[in-house]
Amino acid sequence: MTGEQVYVSHAPGDLELVQDLFSTVKNFPFGVHIALEEIESGRSRTRLEGRLANSDVVVAVLTEDAAENRWINQEIGYAVAKGIPVLPLHDEDRNRRGFIGDVEGVAIDRNNLTFTIFNLLCRLRSELAPLGALSVPNWYIRFPCTVPDCDQPVTLELEQGQTKLWKLHSHGKHLTTSCTVCGSRYYFNPATIGFVGREDGVTAQSSTRSRS
Repeated sequence: MTGEQVYVSHAPGDLELVQDLFSTVKNFPFGVHIALEEIESGRSRTRLEGRLANSDVVVAVLTEDAAENRWINQEIGYAVAKGIPVLPLHDEDRNRRGFIGDVEGVAIDRNNLTFTIFNLLCRLRSELAPLGALSVPNWYIRFPCTVPDCDQPVTLELEQGQTKLWKLHSHGKHLTTSCTVCGSRYYFNPATIGFVGREDGVTAQSSTRSRS
């Protein structure tokens, strides 16, 4: 599961919401292209066609702000015409209409973004790595150890299914992984795969004391 591309179509007024929803999704080893971020980085709307055409999934964020946005409607139509799956991420069912009116989406709960992100990850795992009903797509995130002078790559592998991850979250459990060099342990929210904290290992603690 590397190299896949996700394009996020949204209204300008929803940028902050979109960034909140995709903040942890961006940690996975696939590209996430948020339309307005692309524009702010210097890419014009018309030049976004390349991002859209090369996407494996288009996430359409459908809110009241998006209802009359011509770019979102065009991007959805383009994706449908090219056979690119469109995943509606919607406030209300009435915002899911037109080409994707019958496509099952993910409801946005602004009072519980954790649950929304969890459901979004469920659908993305299904769309990007459909390995069969009895298989669990092996997703992971990789990041450099944040202990000073370490920088060893650390990997959190997600071998659990989404149901198991939500159960862990419901029971207040964390996912953990450790740096193989300094022994520091990292904790993550099972529902969102968001970073929770770090517990320094013996090697990291010794290094800190030697510098003090």
